[in-house]
Amino acid sequence: MKIKAKLLIVISFLGVTIGHAQERKILSLKEAISLVTTKSNEAVLANMKVNTSKLEMETMKNNQYPSFKVSGQYLHLTNANVESNLSTGGSPSKIDVSSLLFGQANVSMPIFNGFKLKNSISASENLYKAETTNATNTKEQLSIYVVELFAKLFQSQQTATLIEDNLKSAQQRTKDFSAMVDNGLMARNDLLKAQLQESNIQLSLDTARKNANVINYQLVTVLQLPENTQIDIDIETIKSDMTKNQSIKTSGQRNDLEALSYQQKASEAGIKIAKSGYYPSLALVGGYIAFDLKDVIKVSNAMNVGVGLSYDLASIFKNGKEVKLAKSKSEQTKTMVTILTDKIKEETHEAQENYNLSLKQNLVYKQATEQAAENYRIVKDKYDNSLSTTNDLLEADVQQLQTKINLALSQADIALKYYQLQFAEGKLINSFNSSKN
Repeated sequence: MKIKAKLLIVISFLGVTIGHAQERKILSLKEAISLVTTKSNEAVLANMKVNTSKLEMETMKNNQYPSFKVSGQYLHLTNANVESNLSTGGSPSKIDVSSLLFGQANVSMPIFNGFKLKNSISASENLYKAETTNATNTKEQLSIYVVELFAKLFQSQQTATLIEDNLKSAQQRTKDFSAMVDNGLMARNDLLKAQLQESNIQLSLDTARKNANVINYQLVTVLQLPENTQIDIDIETIKSDMTKNQSIKTSGQRNDLEALSYQQKASEAGIKIAKSGYYPSLALVGGYIAFDLKDVIKVSNAMNVGVGLSYDLASIFKNGKEVKLAKSKSEQTKTMVTILTDKIKEETHEAQENYNLSLKQNLVYKQATEQAAENYRIVKDKYDNSLSTTNDLLEADVQQLQTKINLALSQADIALKYYQLQFAEGKLINSFNSSKN
């Protein structure tokens, strides 16, 4: 029971391992990052939001151009009573009128509106920049998610290989013990212990393969690959990429902080937009009118130009609340920037410490693997000379398996913690884009 408990602890710690082989595909981490940032549904949606924000900005900019309207009407009149004093002598006379033709063209050019248009354009530009950096942040989030899945999948592959090898040894041990029992050289109780360990290893392997199928499915789904694809991880390529990335100094800023900074600038422009309500609006206007009331009057080439002024007097009393609201939103955004800045510092520090710890743990696991191998050799030698029990032998075997698994996990953990540090510093995607092939 003690050995079974240790095996279960090892497997529960892993949580994932290799799944059933299907259509196998060797995929580098760099290729996976490229796929998830271009093909995934989340990345496509982020790009769509950027395009929408760009169109909103361009729509706002269109308001700075003159508006030009043309309209015309032709009306047929029936039994219209029309009197005119334009006849000679000034006495009214009735005229039969059958139609009315009217056309006009108007042009309006905004000159001043309290800088509302200027600040509205500035706000829309900053919101567009914020959405662009939000899209990049979404891709960073997707990238670190893929890195984590890669690490889990590699750990599962290595773990399964080790468990399979251990299962073969356990099966051979069971055969040897069975032969010894048949020849009266061993108690049946020791054979049952070996068979129980073999069963536990088989159950652990089956469970691990099931978990790996889940991880592999998550990975191929986010990468938009065929569902029957089985991804193989090449840890040596990942190590090589890490070495290249470490030799290249990349600069970066957290995109979520940059996006929030743009939102803060937009909120500051929002204050100015609210204050524009205190000012009148001034526009340059012009137009052309053509008018023809048949047999009565005809007007053509009636050009007009002038200045239009409008001012909402009620805004003197109402606009104060709008300004206070805009200022409150701006202060909220500014506080969010401060909070996120502190959070990024904490995350970066923690990620650095985790990376340093993973390097130290790897050294310890290497030593532990050597120690466990030597311990198993000694216990096996004692067992062969009837100086140790079957329990000692099986326990040493489990310890040896566990240290091998821990070492395999630590290799992936180093890569995971390294890229988590890159993510915390806002340099994850840039590190892959900057690395040489």
